[in-house]
Amino acid sequence: MKIKIKQHSILLMGLTVFGVLWGCTSFDSNAQQVLEKLQLPEGFAIEVYAGEVPNVRQMVLGAPGVVYAGSRDAGKVYAIIDQDNDFHADTVYTVDEDLRLPSGVAYRDGALYVGAVSRILRYDNIDDRLEDPPDPVVVTDSYPTEGHHGWKFIAFGPDDKLYVPVGAPCNICNPGEEIYATITRVNPDGTGREIVAHGVRNSVGFDWHPETGELWFTDNGRDWLGDNQPPCELNHVSEDGQHFGYPYKHGADIWDPEFGEEAKRAGQSFQPPEQELGPHVAPLGMMFYTGSMFPDEYRRQIFIAEHGSWNRSQKIGYRITVVSLKNREPVSYDSFIEGWLQDNDAVWGRPVDLLQMPDGSLLISDDHRGVIYRVTYNP
Repeated sequence: MKIKIKQHSILLMGLTVFGVLWGCTSFDSNAQQVLEKLQLPEGFAIEVYAGEVPNVRQMVLGAPGVVYAGSRDAGKVYAIIDQDNDFHADTVYTVDEDLRLPSGVAYRDGALYVGAVSRILRYDNIDDRLEDPPDPVVVTDSYPTEGHHGWKFIAFGPDDKLYVPVGAPCNICNPGEEIYATITRVNPDGTGREIVAHGVRNSVGFDWHPETGELWFTDNGRDWLGDNQPPCELNHVSEDGQHFGYPYKHGADIWDPEFGEEAKRAGQSFQPPEQELGPHVAPLGMMFYTGSMFPDEYRRQIFIAEHGSWNRSQKIGYRITVVSLKNREPVSYDSFIEGWLQDNDAVWGRPVDLLQMPDGSLLISDDHRGVIYRVTYNP
């Protein structure tokens, strides 16, 4: 059934104070306070690109000046428009609503793809239909219906196939069915599903190496093994079908107390992470930076949005990090932007996804505050 389109304008202003470009929106009087708390490397600045985007999650570029975004609990899909090319969004359209956890979005040949748990939906000619969105075409409805880890990050790979993760339907379990705890891919029409990677507990972010075309992804570690284990992970698929350990092994060498012993006795081996991330940081969106705006030291390096821990006694994450590679292997894991968490209990934002803009700037979605930030560099 068609929905009534919702459109609203965003009032933004920017000012530079102490080297930080501040942006504020009509809906959030705390926007300036948030930006003031954020710490970035020298020469970088952050501002609000768009406000009034409730529960915003994954983002993707559409036609020039258009960013599409999914949400999770809000059940909405958005089109965020910068009509005058001033790098501040002017209008937010609601493309669809009342969907089930429509977190993931992808774009191909003028069509918007949305991952909504068991279904992949497609909105054709969407750039020309923002004021009268088309009814979605169901590309496939064959994915599992479980909501636990059922929200999805989706993206088209260099092979023109749509990559779709399927999280484990639990904190820790052996789901039995092969489809769970995997990353899959399908043709653009939803056919030909195959499993790319096994043993992936819950990946909500991935990208392809700009030189090799190989898939790299973040994975959220299990809960209830204490504050400091297991680590979350950054992984790399060097060949299809590799197994990354879940539910038997976590990180490089932590055997699961419930499921690991049998696998250990059997001599099973699993693909270790390329980089162990902080325990319970909840890494979501990740991307290789390929733009020319940032300094050369950031080119072809991995930016990760760490959503932040939910049950750790000392909270961790709530930041953007960078994993630097040398000869395609990680050599460092460092904070890039932090400050969304203050004094262990004041949460001012939760980064979700990263999107490189055509000019080389970086967008960051924040589902806690319902805003999108823009990061620029000017030495």
